[in-house]
Amino acid sequence: MGICSSCDSTHVATAKLILEDGRLQEFPYPVKVSYVLQRNPMCFICNSDEMEFGDVVSAIEEEEELQPGQLYFALPLTWLKHPLQAQQMAALAVKASSALMKSSRAEKSGSRRKTVIPSAFSDDSPRRKVASPLSGDGDEKRGRRKFRAKLSDIAE
Repeated sequence: MGICSSCDSTHVATAKLILEDGRLQEFPYPVKVSYVLQRNPMCFICNSDEMEFGDVVSAIEEEEELQPGQLYFALPLTWLKHPLQAQQMAALAVKASSALMKSSRAEKSGSRRKTVIPSAFSDDSPRRKVASPLSGDGDEKRGRRKFRAKLSDIAE
């Protein structure tokens, strides 16, 4: 026999969208870009993997889907077809880092709420899907110990 432990795995890969104001919106399943643009009409959506310093920023087509595990940005239309400047790239990196850190803290504290997000179905039926919070039911801290690193200098 050995020591066994188990825990509920609540991690779900999500498509992460950083909005213009720095907020993070997550989708636990593929969603069409056209849906996102309905809520953000003065923006275009681009994949962070396709953004490079000095290159032209291009939009993802409206019929494409945001894929779980990918990071996307909602950028102002004025950035479309223009080379990405160093200052812009730095600002986007800070915005994404801040949004992801806030999301991580909210996930750990159990403060994430359920959100209602329309599902992307091939037929145009008005179905909706309730996405449960990614951090579990909030009771995850019960019965677990908190560990803190105790670091000190090593004299040489």
